[in-house]
Amino acid sequence: MRRSHLVFMMASVMAFAATAARAQAPDVPAPYKDVLTLLGKQGDFKDGVLKVNIPRSDVAVTVKGVKTPTPFGFGGWVALSKGTSMDVMMGDLVLLQDEVNPVMSALLQNGIDVTALHNHFFWDEPRMFYMHVHAHGAPMDLARKVKPALDLIGKSSPRPAPTATSGSTAPALDAAKLAQIAGHEGEQTGAVYKITVGRDDVKLAEMGAPINARMGLNTWAAFVGTNDNAAIAGDVAMLASEVTPVLKTLRDHGLDVVAIHHHMTGTQPAVFFLHYWGTGPADKLAGGFRAALDELGHGGAKGAK
Repeated sequence: MRRSHLVFMMASVMAFAATAARAQAPDVPAPYKDVLTLLGKQGDFKDGVLKVNIPRSDVAVTVKGVKTPTPFGFGGWVALSKGTSMDVMMGDLVLLQDEVNPVMSALLQNGIDVTALHNHFFWDEPRMFYMHVHAHGAPMDLARKVKPALDLIGKSSPRPAPTATSGSTAPALDAAKLAQIAGHEGEQTGAVYKITVGRDDVKLAEMGAPINARMGLNTWAAFVGTNDNAAIAGDVAMLASEVTPVLKTLRDHGLDVVAIHHHMTGTQPAVFFLHYWGTGPADKLAGGFRAALDELGHGGAKGAK
């Protein structure tokens, strides 16, 4: 009897643990699993959004001589969210110069809108460009339409992937300090620490699907390097009235502005995105990012990662 009771208790604990794990990492719904299978990509489902990862880990990029890992700003993606009658798809594809027009043609020929094409950096080698995409439809129809374009990425001009760097005696980035300065925690991916802040104060929806941080409505900062010698790159999501104050703040903190553009057309209110870059002590860079955040949402961007 005692042994049976022990076996029952262990089974109950294991079942509880499995339930807790599922609660912490929600399963990808069946239609979206099929999308990932068709595209041959990895992704995850969170906040009602399927995020499909399209990282450019096949390209070794330097920015003004600084080696930049893929998570620093070269992780392309497409995202799907369910609307009232069909899904909304948005995305940001990271492309080499010679990939831009073939990928654009493949998108347009298959009914996918191209809503923006821009840079994130100056002094990047090789030159990298970012293409925003947009479409409506059933999940598998959208996957079939976007797949020919995704299949072209990384095929036109293969380049060597980044090689691992040797160990360094310099201290790693103090992520806790950066989070404290910025007022938001981030995530560590290899050598890159990235803080992402949603614009929950800006209510956008399309066909009933909320356009949230997972769909690209966010402000972020990525850090790489050491506490004393770091680089920062990021994107700021702004309302029209916030553009000039943010520009002034970034420049006052010694951060270079490298692009101002839109991601979406026809939205109300209009949202603008600004890319910036800088080098220096990590805490000083984080202070510049925090100052820009403080210009958003009437004195403080309210959001979640």
